[in-house]
Amino acid sequence: MSAGGEREGLMSDRAPAAVGLYPHARKVGNLLFLSGVGPRVKGSKAIPGVELDEEGNIVNYDIETQCRNVFDNVRYILEDCGSSWDKMVDVTVFLTNMKTDFKTYNKLYAEYFKDVQPCRTTVEVKSLPTPIAIELKVIAEV
Repeated sequence: MSAGGEREGLMSDRAPAAVGLYPHARKVGNLLFLSGVGPRVKGSKAIPGVELDEEGNIVNYDIETQCRNVFDNVRYILEDCGSSWDKMVDVTVFLTNMKTDFKTYNKLYAEYFKDVQPCRTTVEVKSLPTPIAIELKVIAEV
């Protein structure tokens, strides 16, 4: 129990499984906090838009495909956990190559988020836990 009331860990039936021991989201009071969301597809370890070499290193990737999959996964988690796309209040975006990927990501973000416009922070990170180029962290109302 926290100062805000019950803390409830939630999972989506449509989003890919987490890559560690954590829920897709946690509800605290009237807010839903999503764990980092990547572009994988439920039921597969393959990463859409990513070509790996035999050692698991990224050879090539399509940031547009990854962005669209991440946005779809965020929507699935929000809807399955009691919120919706239009209730997002804050989005943190992690990109592994800001210089190369920001323009495409920003164009797609504007397409998907034009009617919602949550607060947003975009940061570059050296790598993410799996060979992906983008991950989102979201806070939404329920």
